[in-house]
Amino acid sequence: MSSNKSNSAPGGIESPMHSSKYRTAPTPTKKLPGGIPYIIGNEAAERFSFYGMKGILAIFMTTYLFLMPGQWLGTAMSEVDAAKWFHVFVIAVYWTPLLGAFIADAFLGKYLTIMLLSIVYCIGHGALALMGMELPFMDEPLNPSLFLVLGLILIALGAGGIKPCVSAHVGDQFGESNAHWLTKIYMVFYLSINVGAAISNMLTPWLLKWHGPHWAFGVPGVLMAIATIMFWMGRHKFIHVPPRGMAFIREVFSFQGIKIILKLGIIYVFVAVFWALFDQTGSMWVFQAEDMNRYWLGIHWLPSQIQLINPVMILILVPLFGWVVYPLLNKVWPLTPLRKISLGFFIMAVGFSVIAIAQQLIDVGQTPSIGWQVLAYALITTAEVMVSITCLEFSYTQAPRKMKSIIMGLFLFSVTLGNTITAGVLMVIAVPSGTQVMTQAHEKITAWMDTHDGALPDEAQANQLLDGLRDSAGLQPPFYSLTESGFTIGLPLGDGSVGAFTSGNLFYLVDGTKDHMEWPAIVELNVAADQVETFWKENGFLPSNEQGAELVKEDMDPWGQALVYRLSNRKEFTVGSLGPDGDLLTSSAIVLNGTIVEPPTPEEEGTWLARRRAELGINSESADSGEITLSRDTQIGGQLRLHGASFFWFFTWLMLGTAVAFVPVAYLYKPRTYLMEESPRE
Repeated sequence: MSSNKSNSAPGGIESPMHSSKYRTAPTPTKKLPGGIPYIIGNEAAERFSFYGMKGILAIFMTTYLFLMPGQWLGTAMSEVDAAKWFHVFVIAVYWTPLLGAFIADAFLGKYLTIMLLSIVYCIGHGALALMGMELPFMDEPLNPSLFLVLGLILIALGAGGIKPCVSAHVGDQFGESNAHWLTKIYMVFYLSINVGAAISNMLTPWLLKWHGPHWAFGVPGVLMAIATIMFWMGRHKFIHVPPRGMAFIREVFSFQGIKIILKLGIIYVFVAVFWALFDQTGSMWVFQAEDMNRYWLGIHWLPSQIQLINPVMILILVPLFGWVVYPLLNKVWPLTPLRKISLGFFIMAVGFSVIAIAQQLIDVGQTPSIGWQVLAYALITTAEVMVSITCLEFSYTQAPRKMKSIIMGLFLFSVTLGNTITAGVLMVIAVPSGTQVMTQAHEKITAWMDTHDGALPDEAQANQLLDGLRDSAGLQPPFYSLTESGFTIGLPLGDGSVGAFTSGNLFYLVDGTKDHMEWPAIVELNVAADQVETFWKENGFLPSNEQGAELVKEDMDPWGQALVYRLSNRKEFTVGSLGPDGDLLTSSAIVLNGTIVEPPTPEEEGTWLARRRAELGINSESADSGEITLSRDTQIGGQLRLHGASFFWFFTWLMLGTAVAFVPVAYLYKPRTYLMEESPRE
């Protein structure tokens, strides 16, 4: 080992010029490397922090965010919008590994990169915990939306940046003499991820429900701080592979480096489709669970807690496959890494089909057991073991010594590609919303009022604020006018408007609160909803699609078009007018959403949400009366081109097609293995 000294950063953090007290190559030994326990402990705590906040993120955005102190949103975020932003966050988390890998391999080394980005990671958790916090030295609470975005950006930088470094850092601890440990240690590494994920998926939804966002996001932040300290404690045990500087850059962009990247990139494109489906467990599966009977194993599970099934099954399946299933199958049919991945793709398609079938039951008004998701989790977790763990090890062994982190970053980038597919689909299937445009206009007006002591802008000032504000469908921008009691924001309907209606209008009081809505078809939609409500009261359930169509078949909108009824689930339905364009899938179509609202149970009255609603004075009619009621809400545009089971079937067929297409790729691919070189035994 070299005795040359170089600079070391304070606190034992390695500088780019590595210190002589750190080993830079593994020594020949059959034993387990001494730094592995610190890496495993760090990974368990860090994964608790990440999956804890990620597991509650979708529910937080739809149910909690708009109620936070200091929040400027007046309405809850839709499930589709929350799912879209959830997947955008995941895209960012798995894009930054390329940045982290480049910094680690070229400039700072893995250890210093992990330490510095872990601090950024901790700050991100702190920002989430501070959302809406009322501090004694500030007049206003910390803006929840601003701190949510800030926290997620910092977590994406931290969590994503360290991902390829930690994965490659595991492999760096091994040489040829103890390489036989590598497969099992990567399995243990994956187990540690899921121990942290399992505990956090159980705990953080409970914290969110009973103690609110500050605790639910704060506790994962504490665990990230523990993870950082634990990693620092192992600094003298680790193999510190020094950064390669320009040698790394030259190798990456050499003919051989580009060839390796392109060769593995073919595999990663297929794996991306796997992640497009898998990461919906944190978004669309959570929303599906809200419509299911979640009483299972004697416990009434929260929707976000169902994600616990995945890490628990990982804890069971990883050792089962590693020590039993794979050895048995290898006796019959040699299981190469690419064969494992190929089988995993087919199993994933089967697992998602189970979710699609469960959604079909929900779409017709049934309440299927959460057992459907348990079965689906068993299948997709099996697929995860065969695809993700295999690809993690395969990526490391296929990367030259100087490119370990960058190849790990490219593997993780497949998650970004997958979530880009999902986010892209969510964006495409959502019809532009006229309501959203008018909400944005209202926000601009009220923001102006806040800076002018509550005074209303005149029409010239307001229309200047709204200039250029339009939806993506190309409707004319909204307009503003003063009324005796406040103001109105209108949206031109264009050609095809009827009677006295040349625009739709939302009326607001002088303080900016909503008064009422005037829009063509409002009366007709409410008459149809009255018929649906009468049916529900007489029968105890909402009408099916066929029964609802029969109920409203005589009802016409102002344009002479039949109204459209659709049952969403056992508690929700929609009645829609095709609008001036004669198409329900346009931004000017109007839809009434009906929801059966049940009063909270005595237990639910103690939740953070119930306490916060009572504090704001916005309890539902059902909560105030103690009776089951039917609430109504109207939206302009914003419908979905793929909804219910059709959404899940789309992804099922996409995965099946990908699995079939991958078979010849797996057959033709020729792998080449690279392992770490050992230093001479001292």
